[in-house]
Amino acid sequence: MKRREFITLIGGATVAASSGARAQDRVRHVGMLMGYAQSDPDTQARMTAFRQAFDRLGWKDAHNVQITYRFGGGEIDRVRGYAKELVYSKPDVIVCETTPSLKAVADQTTTIPIVFISVSDPVSNGFVADLARPGGNITGFTNFEETMGGKWIELLKRIAPESARVGVIFNPDTAPGGGSFFLRSVAASAPALEAEVLPFPVRSDDEIERAVTELGREPGGGLIVMLDVSMAVHRPAIIAQAAANRVPAVFPWRFGATDGGLVSYGVDVADLHWRAAAYVDRILKGTKPADLPVQQPTKFELVINLKTAKALGIEVSPTLLATADEIIE
Repeated sequence: MKRREFITLIGGATVAASSGARAQDRVRHVGMLMGYAQSDPDTQARMTAFRQAFDRLGWKDAHNVQITYRFGGGEIDRVRGYAKELVYSKPDVIVCETTPSLKAVADQTTTIPIVFISVSDPVSNGFVADLARPGGNITGFTNFEETMGGKWIELLKRIAPESARVGVIFNPDTAPGGGSFFLRSVAASAPALEAEVLPFPVRSDDEIERAVTELGREPGGGLIVMLDVSMAVHRPAIIAQAAANRVPAVFPWRFGATDGGLVSYGVDVADLHWRAAAYVDRILKGTKPADLPVQQPTKFELVINLKTAKALGIEVSPTLLATADEIIE
């Protein structure tokens, strides 16, 4: 081989290797559309869980990955705007928290990989074909099965046995199935518990006040707050009205009890964010979302607020207290 040919060959190989290294080392882009407000302490805890897990997998924000956060705050128009913005930026993966966030992003792209968190019914909503084989560009982590509604009403009757008229409060624009997803199992469990179920579709603090006031007009009223991003955003109003009208309320999120509600039973959502980091890692390394099965929750939390129970004149049984993961005194 002539000297000039040898130099050309070595030079070409060096350029190719350098180009490959640059491609491999390029900063990856992950978009995250969070369902709740940035100022919410639980939002911060979930983001921390994701970042810590992602960091352990070797992804350092602002070094080899750029994470762009957007916060829907339970407002549909804002969520849709942020979805368009994130898709337009063409990230490598988009992480969506809550059903409305996932729908907004899924309406914008069928090609960018999506990992969802806290979505109740991804199959019926058409996001995935099957939990085991999701197909398409979407996979992720569910939060509750529809049977959870039955567990909420059972919990309400255990902590406040006199609850005969059980209101179920939700926003029909944002709740899973427009409210029907969990309402079915609440209604199915009610007859055996000698309870009447009263659906309360609401969209504002004023409507929340009217609904809870109606429940509190006579003894025997109880409240189930449906898993719904809008209800999470409006929880200060729900908690305040439940206290003012002396209505015992069951919440699906830990922060429902820690913020002053009577009791909560639900998924440890921070754990879902921790687990989601592994899916994002695998997708960034080449795995297709279609090959990652949708996973269900494995950690649940029961939180009882004894301060609220005492204010309502409720004596919580020692048996129920013994099963609680956290007791607020």
